[in-house]
Amino acid sequence: MKKINLTDEFNSIQSYWEPKIVGELNEDYVKCAKLKGEFVWHSHKNEDELFLVVKGKLLIKMRDKDVLLKRGEFFIVPKGVEHCPVGQPEAHVLFVELKSTTKMGE
Repeated sequence: MKKINLTDEFNSIQSYWEPKIVGELNEDYVKCAKLKGEFVWHSHKNEDELFLVVKGKLLIKMRDKDVLLKRGEFFIVPKGVEHCPVGQPEAHVLFVELKSTTKMGE
């Protein structure tokens, strides 16, 4: 057991769109990532995906609507929903995902 400092974790991240595992919670990973610009459209067949913005803004585009997240806000994309995250211009995001979740979905 150890205390995690999110500022330190984000400062250690050098690449965009490369989540870093910072903890484990039951069958989930807690991950931090720096997101900048647009990712790709994808979905996760069997898992919901939580995005918690720690710094900056994150736009989550979905086929039927867009959700803009600011610092301190989170959104859960339900499993099977196609989405495209966009860091505007850069977002520091915390994720909680099943260990089996893949970056590009299934």
